[in-house]
Amino acid sequence: MTRLGRARELARRLPRIYPDAHCELTFSNPLELLVATILSAQCTDKRVNMVTPALFARCRTALDYANIPQEELEGLIRTTGFFRSKATSIRGAARKIVDQYGGDVPRTMAELFALPGVGRKTANVVLGNAFGINDGVVVDTHVTRLSLRLGLTRQTNPVKIETDLVRLFPRDVWTDLSHWLIFHGRRRCTARKPDCAGCELRDICPRIGVT
Repeated sequence: MTRLGRARELARRLPRIYPDAHCELTFSNPLELLVATILSAQCTDKRVNMVTPALFARCRTALDYANIPQEELEGLIRTTGFFRSKATSIRGAARKIVDQYGGDVPRTMAELFALPGVGRKTANVVLGNAFGINDGVVVDTHVTRLSLRLGLTRQTNPVKIETDLVRLFPRDVWTDLSHWLIFHGRRRCTARKPDCAGCELRDICPRIGVT
């Protein structure tokens, strides 16, 4: 099976296997998702979701995040790891959102990417899940691992992996694609002990890197 053929089959099967796949960060607006995604760097979604209720109750607007003392914010997010740099990024991004965008999270890749602490992955998460804009594919550790195992790319750099994925899959599934692969990576194709015997994709998977 060619790489494109496999991608087409995955686009057909994955939504049937994971019809409820979604962003597993808890949020109710674009600002909350932006903050939660910054916090999720090198941290599990589960841990972030344990931290954000108190954080979101304390800070409801971009101005709140811009004005909260650094030490207080660090204390609220401490258990997510790298809390000092994350607090600095959140406050800096919020200040820029207030000063340049009237307190509203911007809706373009270029504008999001220019915010402190926001890379392409975070921008894609916000665009796809808060605004319904398919600008690219979120490439996290699960997407990286599965893209390699499924033979969709030979790259290891997230930007290059994303380039390969957007060439293989239609734009209207780019946001969903990351959810499908993340769900599969967490529930079936785990890093250390993938359940190849029970995998719904075993007949089309080249199992690259899996012994």
